[in-house]
Amino acid sequence: MKRVPVLASALLLCACHNLAPQVGPQTAARHADDRYPSKTRAISFSKVAGWDSDDTAQALSVFVAECHKLGSLPAESALGDGAGGAGTRVGDWLAACDAARRVAPDNAAAARDFFQAWFQSYRIGTPDRQGTLFTGYYEPEIRGSLKRGGIYQTPVYRRPPDLQRTRDAQGHMHTGRREGTKFVPYATRAQIDGGALAHHKLELLWVADPVDLFFMQVQGAGRVRLPNEQVVRLSFDGHNGQPYVPLGQVMVQKGYLEAGHVSLTAIRDWLETHPAQARSVMEANPNYVFFTELPSDSTDVGTPGALGVPLTPGRSLAVDRHAIPLGAPVWINTAVNAAGHVETWKRLGFAQDLSRDVKGTGRVDLYLGWGPEAAQDAAAQHSVGQLIVLLPRKAAKEAVRDAASGDGAS
Repeated sequence: MKRVPVLASALLLCACHNLAPQVGPQTAARHADDRYPSKTRAISFSKVAGWDSDDTAQALSVFVAECHKLGSLPAESALGDGAGGAGTRVGDWLAACDAARRVAPDNAAAARDFFQAWFQSYRIGTPDRQGTLFTGYYEPEIRGSLKRGGIYQTPVYRRPPDLQRTRDAQGHMHTGRREGTKFVPYATRAQIDGGALAHHKLELLWVADPVDLFFMQVQGAGRVRLPNEQVVRLSFDGHNGQPYVPLGQVMVQKGYLEAGHVSLTAIRDWLETHPAQARSVMEANPNYVFFTELPSDSTDVGTPGALGVPLTPGRSLAVDRHAIPLGAPVWINTAVNAAGHVETWKRLGFAQDLSRDVKGTGRVDLYLGWGPEAAQDAAAQHSVGQLIVLLPRKAAKEAVRDAASGDGAS
């Protein structure tokens, strides 16, 4: 397993998945060469290592569930920023979705035939040609209460009704609130910790440890176990619009941690053993996440990702939609920490989430589930491997044709 460079680990270990869903109007790509299949090379499925050994019937069930969401969206809705690149519109996937629903469930051979018939596989290239970095994320589980009292003194806030987003004259989105005729920034983490939202009846519940809440906000979702052992599931419902500052970077700059010893465990341990300083250190990140409660009868599935479908441990991953369209099947080939052991995954996953720290094709985040074991696996997950994206054959052929005619990337 490769180690991540020190500076990178300070950033990666505080990856934030608290991004609003990005399915919306088609927008232009940041760079022409971000479009598929310009940074990829078509390969046959016979060249995909491990393709015949995956449980493709299970993978197909994940895809079919994803298709229910895609079918509810307008065909022109954007899944990526490819300005017409393959698979970047909902409509590119609908024919494959219709075919997927007709495949017999629990039939791995039929499922494998489906993917081979409807998709073209593309090996993804990276700028340094060293492969893709696979990191991990999870849903924390922390202790809390529906009422304030005893050890439960830290509030978990729902989205404030005055939190708004607006677009300026240049088309840039801003988050804040209205103050008379002005649109002003929303309260920072320090201001919210200081009581800016107190007495507004926004408390969903109360937790025992503010450090636990901070890391739940970093992950963008979590589970709160109540004193009666009932579990309340929380999902991202917006943030205050303030910039996100990685805590590992802050702690290295302040000299609290050595650059070569930054890890999720080291950050948490320092905060837990320095309670008098922990609040001010966490407040160096002004970004603050708000949550909404999910149905209590869905504790056996993951939180909804950016695509709007529940994440599946071991199958869902977070990507950069500029490089990989949301919803795309993605073949994973890398070493993974699972239940404390390192094993090689060669399996089909799905790009169902986004992360602000995943940029381009050089990194993806694997969703590893929830609870303490998933937390340990996610903290240890740093490996380099191979990524292969599957795109609808018709859409891929049209993208190639457009590129050849001069409309696409060169």
